[in-house]
Parts: sequence; structure tokens; C-alpha cells
Amino acid sequence: MHEEDKAAASGCGKMRSGAQNEAALLALMEKTGYSMVQENGQRKFGGPPPGWEGPPPPRGCEVFVGKIPRDMYEDELVPVFERAGKIYEFRLMMEFSGENRGYAFVMYTAKEEAQLAIKILNNYEIRPGKFIGVCVSLDNCRLFIGAIPKEKKKEEILNEMKKVTEGVVDVIVYPNATDKTKNRGFAFVEYESHRAAAMARRRLIPGTFQLWGHTIQVDWADPEKEVDEETMQRVKVLYVRNLMISTTEDTIKAEFNKFKPGVVERVKKLRDYAFVHFFHREDAVAAMSVMNGKSIDGASIEVTLAKPVNKESAWKQHFNGQLNPGSENLLGFSNKVDSHQKSLGKPARLSVRLSGHHSPGLSEVERCTYPFFPGIKLTPTSVYSLKSSHFSSAVMHLDYFCNKNNWTPPEYYLYSTTNRNGKILLVFKVLIPSIADGSQSYFMPDKLCTTVEGAKELAAQFTLLHLGKYKRFQLVLKN
Repeated sequence: MHEEDKAAASGCGKMRSGAQNEAALLALMEKTGYSMVQENGQRKFGGPPPGWEGPPPPRGCEVFVGKIPRDMYEDELVPVFERAGKIYEFRLMMEFSGENRGYAFVMYTAKEEAQLAIKILNNYEIRPGKFIGVCVSLDNCRLFIGAIPKEKKKEEILNEMKKVTEGVVDVIVYPNATDKTKNRGFAFVEYESHRAAAMARRRLIPGTFQLWGHTIQVDWADPEKEVDEETMQRVKVLYVRNLMISTTEDTIKAEFNKFKPGVVERVKKLRDYAFVHFFHREDAVAAMSVMNGKSIDGASIEVTLAKPVNKESAWKQHFNGQLNPGSENLLGFSNKVDSHQKSLGKPARLSVRLSGHHSPGLSEVERCTYPFFPGIKLTPTSVYSLKSSHFSSAVMHLDYFCNKNNWTPPEYYLYSTTNRNGKILLVFKVLIPSIADGSQSYFMPDKLCTTVEGAKELAAQFTLLHLGKYKRFQLVLKN
């Protein structure tokens, strides 16, 4: 903790009266010239700041701040976050009681300032023993629309969405894995702003809205993870989608080697998408330009640069049954899979990230208990009627994920071996009969465990990472 904060922190834990809070906030406004207004459960400081001209800062300039002490307010928080740069707007979420809700959003005037805030203030000790969390916050401008008739084309869906909602910029429609003339029964609709997307969701969300006589499903799409430009400049892997199920890795490698023989290092294919690794970045970029839109085995392919994902956080990122399919980390190569399992036989602790928030790890789950008083009414509940945030284990997530996609439950097959010291090591092979085909018949991690529970958890985690291409629980593939 910085020295200049210690004096403030020493007294900030004491309960302040309403008059003291008001005086502190008025002093902050007078000092900075920023305005402050409270509405809709949040208090906005700035937005815009004094003297600001032009549009608001672009996407990527806002950070999310969590684990804020409930009795801490802008007069203490703003000076801390000003260290990273000029604040455009500070939004503190508020309770009716006058306490804050433990989190806030800070928008800076430039992306570099937001990135610096994450770097210097994540896990920052805001008060003695109290550490805040800071991560990037992105306004979501994309909606998931499910239960769309599979014969509808992109142009038809785009025109229909423009009729019923405002601010539509584009729609993303994926062809069926086995019949490229049909869509997969869902689409993603991109709006001009988060507000436009929110208004569209509000109009469509009741569950009774119909398109072409079908009651559609509507939810927020998970925002794509942004990768900094410096990292993307080093990428030499291409993400290739819309392949035929029957297309082989050898065929893909041969097609991408045509424009310049010998440039492809290796190919990893999973169902109807693949990652093509090149020896040199310049060849990957050139191949992307040449091959995007080309036809392989009768399918018009889409080619983009793969987005790297931090291996330590791959399992933790926005995981509502999915990971970004354009992420190289989903491949599960021997040097990539389960990189956060530090030692053999010790399963990685799972702290699953759901809708941008961490679900409890095992030690936290033990503390998430409430007294069971006599007379409390209990209701019989199906596991599958719950939300994914109710599960902390990969085994439960995989079972839940399969159920939501109308697949048969995963089947686990246990195998063992013995190391040089005579210790028995275990691994599970996972089979999901509903999606088993020639390109991917089973999933098996390349790590061994000393316990059955650890091996099963690791196998489920490995399988989920490979199933990351299936967006949202509603993306039901009926091939």
C-alpha cells in the first residue's frame, strides 16, 4: 500500500456518518470539477469529465473493479485509480442502504491507461488486508438468438432483425457442420452500441417473441477476449472454420502448402474447424489472405489469425459452457493442455469464470453454507434446472453441458499404468456418443493422476476445453 494511502486507510474503516460522507464527496467534486449523480442503482462520477469534447472513449478503456470494501466511496477510490491515468467516468454500484455493492466500473480516456490500471491495481491492497481485483470490462454489443429455422440465410436473418430491433450492424451465422446449405439454428446479432443491444434484448427477452412462427431464445453473447496488438503481431497460427467434418488434417495441410510449399508446421482439426501452425508469421499472414474464402472439399472456409489465450487463465475465462473457438489454447497439445497442473497427480484447482465472475473454488465452497432452520420449505430440484454457476467441478460442468446440448451423458473409461516406483497412475478416457465421429471419437488428457477423483476431474476439464467451440448452452447441434 502506498504511503499516502496509509493515513487515509487508518481511519477509513471507521463508520462515517451520512453528513461526513456527503462532505467528503462534495470536497472531491470541488477539487476535481467532476459532477456526480446517482441513478438506477449506481453513482456516476464524471462521464464526461470537465472540458471534455467529442465522443466517449472507445471500447477497451473501461475496467471492472471488484472486492471493494462496502464502506469505501469515491473520495478514497478516485485518487487510487487516478494513478493509472485520467478518469473519464467512475461508476460505483450502490445499495439502498447507502453502502456500495462491492464493485465499480472505471472508464479511462485511453486504452493504455486502462491496461496500466489492471497492471498496477489488480490485487492492490486498498485497506490493510483488503485486496481489490481489477480486470478489463467490455460493453457487450452482441446478442445470441437461438431457435432460428435452419433453412434461413444470413440476409434473411439480418433483414428480419432490422425490422424488429434498432441499431443492427451485422449478423453472424454459422453453417451446419454436416449440411453447409443450412445454418445451425442460431445467430449472433451485432448492434451499434451496448445500449442498442440492451434495448433489443429487453424487447425480445420475454420468450414470446416469434420470428417466422418460431419462439426464439435470446441472451447476451459472450464477448470475445481482446488480445493486445503486440501479442497478435507474434501469432503464426491460423484459425480455420466452416470445414467439412470429413476433411482431414492432411488435406488441410496440403491445401495451405499450395501457395508456398513447406510453410505449414502442423495442423490440428476438431470437427469442422482447425488450427494451422506455420513456421514463420509472414507465411501465416500471406496464407490467410490467399486462403480466406477458398473452397476445401466443397466448403467455403473462413480464415483468421488465432487468438492466443493465457494458459494459466484458459479454464478461468468466460465459461458458460464455452471458450472462444478462435483460441489456440483450445487445441490441447502436449505442451499446452492443463498447463496449470503443477505436479503429477495433483489435479488443478478449478476456479471457473462464469459471465465474468469467479465461481467459488473448493475451499470457498465449504464456506458457502447457510443455517438450515427447522420448518424451512424444501422443493425437489433437478440438477439440470440450475445455472452453471451452481457447479464448481469440471465433472458436473461437463454433465450439465451435455444435457443442455441434448447430448447423451459423458462416459468415463478408467485406465492405469505403473511408474518406476511402483505407484499406480490413472487416466480417464471420455466418450460422448452423441458427437463421436471419425475426427474426434474420444477425449483423453496427456497427464496421469494418483487418485480416481483427480483423474476424472482432469479428464472432464480437458474435454470441456475441446468442446469450447460450442457457444452458449442453447447451441444445440442436431447433425
